[in-house]
Amino acid sequence: MITFILNHEPYDGSDVTYNALRLAKNLRNNGEEVNLFLMNDAVDLARSICVKPEIYDFDLHHMVKELYEHGVSVRACGTCSARCGIYKNTPYFSEEIFSTMDQLTQWVIASDKVLTF
Repeated sequence: MITFILNHEPYDGSDVTYNALRLAKNLRNNGEEVNLFLMNDAVDLARSICVKPEIYDFDLHHMVKELYEHGVSVRACGTCSARCGIYKNTPYFSEEIFSTMDQLTQWVIASDKVLTF
């Protein structure tokens, strides 16, 4: 099991989140069990209201949703939902996404690798 922890605001002008999502997809396509935990401003990735700016090449929200639909466990920090991101208190695209530090703790304990972006 490989757990990714994402912290960056979507569309921050860097490719950090994009590259993390690409790696998660490639690992999943190679048969790895992948978890994706969104914290801090990265929680906006799990909100349908998060729309790709015209100047950006890749739809990061769509990439997260696609990973979720293809079996990657995606969770987002419940505390960060109210405190972080541009869209504070906006619901996640699925109620199942809402999570806790306890869930992240269990993933970290059980994981072979933990990657933070």
